[in-house]
Amino acid sequence: MTAPSGENYKASKSSLAALAPLQAVLFDVDGTLCDSDPLHYFAFREMLQEIGFNGGVPITEEFFAENIAGKHNNDIVAVLFPDDVQRGLKFTDEKEAMFRRLAAEQLEPVSGIYKVKKWIEDRGLKRAAVTNAPRPNAELMISKLGLSDFFEALILGSECDHAKPHPEPYLKALEMLNVSKDHTFVFEDSVSGIKAGVAAGMPVVGLTTRNPERLLLEAKPSFLIKDYEDPKLWAALEELDRK
Repeated sequence: MTAPSGENYKASKSSLAALAPLQAVLFDVDGTLCDSDPLHYFAFREMLQEIGFNGGVPITEEFFAENIAGKHNNDIVAVLFPDDVQRGLKFTDEKEAMFRRLAAEQLEPVSGIYKVKKWIEDRGLKRAAVTNAPRPNAELMISKLGLSDFFEALILGSECDHAKPHPEPYLKALEMLNVSKDHTFVFEDSVSGIKAGVAAGMPVVGLTTRNPERLLLEAKPSFLIKDYEDPKLWAALEELDRK
């Protein structure tokens, strides 16, 4: 991804500068804190092929990005098992167990996450993790990354009336932290997550960890970054510091 220039670059910075004084930063988990999508893709691909989904032809990464990544399992079941919800729910439970086995051994952080963590801690900002992942997955990933003590709250789509892309999980995070949407921004990597943050009234910084940039842009993030080392992010944070 190339860095924006001129007016677009200026816009990417000022979209966060308007939040001053910043109160909080909210994070998705899968694909945002850690590069977990390859593990999810592997688990879905292998298990769907085993049961003969799509005539036994393995699902593609594009199919995964458009129909699965970032979505709540209930929404995934509606796509994969529209005629047998109970079978679909059993399948996703087994798939999540496979994912946790893989994550326990292979999970890696998104580059630069600990640099951003320090930036947030140094400024005394509030923070929460907001995810559509099941609680066992979310807690495993956050613990594996050494971030259990970093987050003040963990909000799960499954424990809200509506999961992402509905804004409720992010609105609940604002309420739990007692902060304003006008002084908070979001890190997200999926279409459904970006839509949720935008619908909740906050700027969303999108990470191009695995999902296609064209899909992410359709969800209207403030700007996209490759990872937390991206110069565009630090230019925006530095401008925010000056406000």
